[in-house]
Amino acid sequence: MKLSYKGKSAIITGASGGMGLEISKKLSQNDISVLMLDLKSPSYDFLKKNKNCEFKKVDVTNLKSIKTHIDKFYKKNKSIDYLVNTTGVLWFDKDVSAINIDDKIWDKVFQINLKPMVFLSKIIVPKMIKKNFGSMVHISSIDALSGDDKPQDAYGASKAAMIRLSKSFAIQFAGNKIRSNIILPGPIDTGMQIRWKKNPKAKKKLEKFIPLKKVGKPEDISNASMFLLSDQASYITGTELIVDGGITSKP
Repeated sequence: MKLSYKGKSAIITGASGGMGLEISKKLSQNDISVLMLDLKSPSYDFLKKNKNCEFKKVDVTNLKSIKTHIDKFYKKNKSIDYLVNTTGVLWFDKDVSAINIDDKIWDKVFQINLKPMVFLSKIIVPKMIKKNFGSMVHISSIDALSGDDKPQDAYGASKAAMIRLSKSFAIQFAGNKIRSNIILPGPIDTGMQIRWKKNPKAKKKLEKFIPLKKVGKPEDISNASMFLLSDQASYITGTELIVDGGITSKP
């Protein structure tokens, strides 16, 4: 099945991370203009190879800053058709059980993981409504679905909140032909997983536990994102797509 796209422009947050880069690249390859937003810059080589991508360094928890960049992009492209929100932090050493976590860490995780989703919707959804078209994909986590005896409670709770908000967007704006879906990745080998570089044996142990016997790659999430954005997914909204190698299906 060849995927096709009605839209011609997209916003990607967390765009310089492993998942964000892959999604930006695939959108660019489909002749879609991409505004990449992140605090970290992509390589010069990446931007040179992906001509349809432009990057702006910005804190996505700052509404005024992201609105300035998005409004300029909108003025140039006349529409914003797609939004992919990959912004997120996972602080293994600081994000612990809710009964032990520092309040400032809890608030900071929610500010980074959840608030950009609210800010982006405030800016972008009204623009999608004008065109009567749009598709949003948000990156949550399978951590939102269960508890853990070695928890990152702020991370899991913020990712669960994203699921609820995505469903609400799907219902609110379905009449405007705007879709909102969410992807729940399992273990993915990105820069966030510094622990595997420090302890390769932990990664191998985890792979034995995963039914497909491997951790995921950023491409696995970009492929899922591209499908949900595509015209072929035009009847899919308000749902979660789990991409985890089968972990959540285990008894």
